[in-house]
Amino acid sequence: MPRSSNQKLKLLRIYNYLLEYTDGEHTVTAADIIKELERYGIPAERKSIYSDLEALADMGVDVQKSADGWFIGEREFDLPELKLLVDAVQSSKFITRKKSGELIKKLEKLTSRHQAVELQRQVFVANRVKSMNESIYYTVDAINNAINADRQLSFRYFDRDAQKNKVYRHGGGILTVSPWAFVLDGENYYMVAYDSAADTVKHYRIDKMDSASTSGKSRMGGQLFEDFDAALYARRMFGMYAGNEYMVTLACKNRLAGVMLDRFGEGTIFVKASPEWLEFNVRVAVSPNFYGWLACFGGDCTIKSPSSVVDGFRKYIGGIAAAYEVSDK
Repeated sequence: MPRSSNQKLKLLRIYNYLLEYTDGEHTVTAADIIKELERYGIPAERKSIYSDLEALADMGVDVQKSADGWFIGEREFDLPELKLLVDAVQSSKFITRKKSGELIKKLEKLTSRHQAVELQRQVFVANRVKSMNESIYYTVDAINNAINADRQLSFRYFDRDAQKNKVYRHGGGILTVSPWAFVLDGENYYMVAYDSAADTVKHYRIDKMDSASTSGKSRMGGQLFEDFDAALYARRMFGMYAGNEYMVTLACKNRLAGVMLDRFGEGTIFVKASPEWLEFNVRVAVSPNFYGWLACFGGDCTIKSPSSVVDGFRKYIGGIAAAYEVSDK
């Protein structure tokens, strides 16, 4: 048989065809493959198809044979793994709806057309609001580039007003910091960085950043991140709300031990204060978010020390009570 000008693409065409149309429940025959190759002007005989399939197997492709035909067995990602990734993308607040759709389309290409249908699923997460910032991918890329190049990052930081317009902080000025880590806390994605101007570690919500670019300046503050633990950092920063850090002694009812372990980690050491109460020490960033979290437990979790944090909590709940006082007028 004379060789076609497309003959060099034959093996690649077969490989792509198997990837797209076969899986453990869907097979193709040699005749199907020959028909597919004809679409690209590539003539083939049954015997050569068998040789090509063997060549793919020799290259490490998991080409399998069943009674009905040939199919790709093991892939880079199994279907349950892809479903998990799709669920994660759909339920992530910091990824916009548009970007979620684009990512899922790409994930669908990692399996057969038949199984891709199973990835077109809707994940419902209570009160989940998607980010409005379409540039988040480029911001993440800019942060990674800065970290890999050991350079500082410049960007602008914003909030949104009632009309959903961006309101830039610092008068719209450019911030320049040294990025060192990413932290995912709850529904939001943060960059943790060293701010040399304030000589402190800060974090920034990535979906509130734009115009991010690598600076020509070398990063600073590396000594503060030598033993950085992202999970520990997130636990200390309640809702990633910054505040002064204190070693706080808390007391809670026995039934809340599991809740405290979830919040502060398995390293939490409890001391039996009474038959019904436990005490433990934790380092936290004291903020309104911390006080709000504590208030959820009523009197079943209390602050024992230091006195300044106790006084702060009294003022916090006092302010809430004052807002609900009934006027005599």
